[in-house]
Amino acid sequence: MKVGFIGAGNMAGAIIRGMVAGGFRGSDLVAYDTDSAKLIRLFEDCGICMTTSAVEAAEQADALVLAVKPQVLPSVLPGLSPALHRRGPLVISIAAGKPLVWLEELMGPGLPVVRVMPNIAAKVGESMSAFCGNARVNEAHKGIVRQIFETVGETVELEERLFSAYSALAGCSPAFTLLYIDALAEAGVRYGIPKPTALKIVSQAVLGTTRLLQETEEHPRALIDQVCSPAGTTIEGVCALQAGGFEAAVLAAAKASYEKDLAL
Repeated sequence: MKVGFIGAGNMAGAIIRGMVAGGFRGSDLVAYDTDSAKLIRLFEDCGICMTTSAVEAAEQADALVLAVKPQVLPSVLPGLSPALHRRGPLVISIAAGKPLVWLEELMGPGLPVVRVMPNIAAKVGESMSAFCGNARVNEAHKGIVRQIFETVGETVELEERLFSAYSALAGCSPAFTLLYIDALAEAGVRYGIPKPTALKIVSQAVLGTTRLLQETEEHPRALIDQVCSPAGTTIEGVCALQAGGFEAAVLAAAKASYEKDLAL
């Protein structure tokens, strides 16, 4: 199976590197980007096939990943339409905020189209990627999507109407989590721990807690109860977070992100 990429920026590069690390052959990956330096780096790192045009990549691909910025797609997709309809590949868009019907209008009807939303953790193989497909997408197509995106993390199939909520939960939340990590590390600095050491401590604590939650499959509140000894230090901190509106602030952040996504 040949997988093509239109665009070879940060996210496409992370996906391509994950695919190669996960067993795909570089020679089966075809890419085009207006910035030839990005293609050359991926050729040197992964052995991909470079093309001189987006049409050339589309003509070779069994699955074509659209990895350019959303505002670029209206100038790219109409020109690709003839090649896409001749070849009939699975078209996979990772453009944020652009629904399936919008993509279909630019390419013309009749193609299997999937919308995928990975997040920044794809760079380290820990992305959460949601996907949905149009009426022409079958189980084999979904298998291809999973085969590609599970090289850089986990996947979940969602109805498209839930994508704005998903964006708040997985697309935006890395920034929320990093803000929490940095704030907690600042507390370490306040009490004498150097910032690099504090960041190492907090990031590992967050990573370990996440792994604990995933592997035990216990409810977060049950695990909180296990950490909070009666009259202990942790329950004192938890009560301070609740009094300071921590949970309300998280809900407000998710609501703001959700509503902004709906408005795009």
